[in-house]
Amino acid sequence: MSSAIFVVALSLPLPAIAAGVVNVKASEHSCSELTQMIRQNKKVFVRVGFGGRSFRYPLAQCSMGDKRTTTSLRDAGGKQCILDYACVFDPASPYNFP
Repeated sequence: MSSAIFVVALSLPLPAIAAGVVNVKASEHSCSELTQMIRQNKKVFVRVGFGGRSFRYPLAQCSMGDKRTTTSLRDAGGKQCILDYACVFDPASPYNFP
């Protein structure tokens, strides 16, 4: 019985086991579209220039060693967006000490 469960678990596609992070380019969407994507997908990495920022929704789901904050970026139309739900590195967290 346990081998049958193991075989079924291995045959499932990876997204069925763990929800992946959605990658989005900020320069291709408006502020309201970005906000909607973050709320619908729960985990979103928004690319801004060479780097990017991670967003998680609901608010309390940042990883250990991260802190929740707001961030600003420019959308497709050049408008300044201020978005909540950003998870950024927290230098004061005890999880980030070697």
